[in-house]
Amino acid sequence: MKNLPLHVGIIMDGNGRWAKKRIQPRAFGHKAGMNRMISLAEYAQKTGIKYLTLYVLSTENLSRPKEELDGLFGLFRKYFTANVKKLYAQNARIKIIGDKSALPEDIQKLLVDSETNSPEGADFTLIFAINYGGRPEIINAVNRAIERGEKVDEKGFTSLLYTDGIPDPDLIIRTGGELRLSNFLTYQAAYAELYFTDVLFPDFTEAEFDRAIENYSKRERRFGKI
Repeated sequence: MKNLPLHVGIIMDGNGRWAKKRIQPRAFGHKAGMNRMISLAEYAQKTGIKYLTLYVLSTENLSRPKEELDGLFGLFRKYFTANVKKLYAQNARIKIIGDKSALPEDIQKLLVDSETNSPEGADFTLIFAINYGGRPEIINAVNRAIERGEKVDEKGFTSLLYTDGIPDPDLIIRTGGELRLSNFLTYQAAYAELYFTDVLFPDFTEAEFDRAIENYSKRERRFGKI
């Protein structure tokens, strides 16, 4: 396919509603979503995408009921390391963006280890946005510049973001029918193409992903030019 995006972001929405439709607890939907997430990452790499950012947990999500968060963290403890090793074997590296300090200590260690143990020279980067918010990221970058006593230009400011060294997203996909970005890559998404679908994330198959990429490939990106 011509005009393939270099960097795709996905707002993975709809796990809870997917579970509710099946008269199951939300944790059932999160497990299905995690399986879908890893499969999509593998497929995106095969497609030729070089960077994939997945919105796993927003800063606002941390206010959800303790039972739901415990279930989500339990899934991480049970499945994350094995899935990450599977990705390593396919020459993928892992990067985490967001404030890890508010997460349980063992989850923090899982995330740090996933970055540290990533293969060198990987041809695909999978970015997990965990306890991430676009506005907090910008505020954090501003405070870092102030602490350094620096007056920054756009390039300098970009280097202070969690995504330093990663190109801005070309395409952002949101599943689940909502039509907003929900604090996802607020600064980086300034010129991203947006694609919204009613499909709930556990049902967002490789074929659905292809539809989004094909839709993107037909667009003309002018970046303000004629």
